[in-house]
Amino acid sequence: MKQIMVLISGFILAIGITACGGNDNNDNDNNNKNSSSSETKTSVDATAANKVYQQNCASCHGKNLEGAAGPTLKTIGKDMSKDRILKQINQGGGGMPAGLIKGDDADNVAAWLASKK
Repeated sequence: MKQIMVLISGFILAIGITACGGNDNNDNDNNNKNSSSSETKTSVDATAANKVYQQNCASCHGKNLEGAAGPTLKTIGKDMSKDRILKQINQGGGGMPAGLIKGDDADNVAAWLASKK
């Protein structure tokens, strides 16, 4: 009888862990919108951001943000906050490699792209 209870408890625990686990790539729309209350204001050095973008991103997203192998970024700020864009830069996903831009450059490019509405 104890073995059955242990087995049932283990099964329930496994289902609970599976149900609670998740993939952060499916962020809900409220987290992606520019109205995120946790987003901090950052000044943007557009010249520096564009230079970093041209060196690291333009081959997939196009010289003028028009898209190529990767999606267009011309109005990305309408759909994604700076924080969400930074997360995409850092973690990659959907065919985009992670960490092509790092540190302050990544933060500046994310802020610059978030301004594209």
